[in-house]
Amino acid sequence: MSLTLLTSTYRLRSLSRLQRIQGHMMSSHVEPEVLLEKVGRAGVITMNRPKVLNALNLSMIRQISPQLKKWENDTETDIIIIKGVGGKAFCAGGDIRAVTEAGKLGDSLAQDFFREEYILNNAIGTCRKPYIALIDGITMGGGVGLSVHGRFRVATEKTLFAMPETAIGLFPDVGGGHFLPRLRGKLGLFLALTGFRLKGRDVQRAGVATHFVESKKIPDLERELVELKSSSAENVSRVLDSYQNQSTLDSEKPFVLHQHMSDIDRLFSSSSVEGILQNLKADGSEFSKKQAEVLSKMSPTSLKITYKQLQAGASLSLQDVLVMEYRLSQACMRGRDFYEGVRAVLVDRDQNPKWNPSTLEEVSDQSVDQCFSSLGEKDLTF
Repeated sequence: MSLTLLTSTYRLRSLSRLQRIQGHMMSSHVEPEVLLEKVGRAGVITMNRPKVLNALNLSMIRQISPQLKKWENDTETDIIIIKGVGGKAFCAGGDIRAVTEAGKLGDSLAQDFFREEYILNNAIGTCRKPYIALIDGITMGGGVGLSVHGRFRVATEKTLFAMPETAIGLFPDVGGGHFLPRLRGKLGLFLALTGFRLKGRDVQRAGVATHFVESKKIPDLERELVELKSSSAENVSRVLDSYQNQSTLDSEKPFVLHQHMSDIDRLFSSSSVEGILQNLKADGSEFSKKQAEVLSKMSPTSLKITYKQLQAGASLSLQDVLVMEYRLSQACMRGRDFYEGVRAVLVDRDQNPKWNPSTLEEVSDQSVDQCFSSLGEKDLTF
């Protein structure tokens, strides 16, 4: 082989390698964070950030919101499906670290993120077309907001649900003040204060999901939904019911909190968080001791805000709850515990937050009431 040919071959190989590298860099750089596709007569939203468990950020919210409205008003679209990629998570929550950084700097993201997220939560709750969330994996915080207000929520054995916000100095937002007090008895208050995790079929048994379908059946379920000739809520319900009836996994296991439900209703029926803690300590059972220990690690301010949030939210519309929660989000951005909680749990991960105030007794009713005060012209509007 001549030197010229060798040189040109080498150049071509180098060039193709460079193109491959650039192509890879380009593809990893421009990989969309959310996919919005029309499949048949279905609008399909796919959260596409598997490396961060499909955490929800502002740019994703800004893509999903207008598309949801467009599909809701489009005569060619009958149903809306939302799901996540990666096999681990539907959506593990909002991009909280970015929000805390913005809050420290006084950046507008600290308002924009919550405002636009809550407007999207309301749009899901009022969507006139069947909205089906396939919550096949971790579903927490912001992921709950993208699913729980929709007409249909399908859990699988891989679903892990929690509202763990009191552990980071926040509160169970994204409409938690609406759906949690509407769960049976005091279950919602228990989940809100403790951040207790529900798994698999228990997510449906608690009333958070409407259906349970085995994970391996989800692709077939989605195909059947997309191919529905008439996509009324009744027909969607019929398809989901039939897949649920074929899913027998864990059906013989009782609800994880079954034996504790009467205790939860009794112990969490108090007019204050301090009263709940006293009830738990006085009860003395293993379950009660464990829950008292959990609550002792949470932000005292968050616990008191959350208690009042659910108490008020029980009789409010979703829209009014979100207006209230936006006020609370901004109070948390002005406070200290949210930044300290994120530091301890997500940044330094020492799991040792220094709450301020450090006890429930030091959190005055007046300071809690202030968190619920109107923001005037800065209030959330729809």
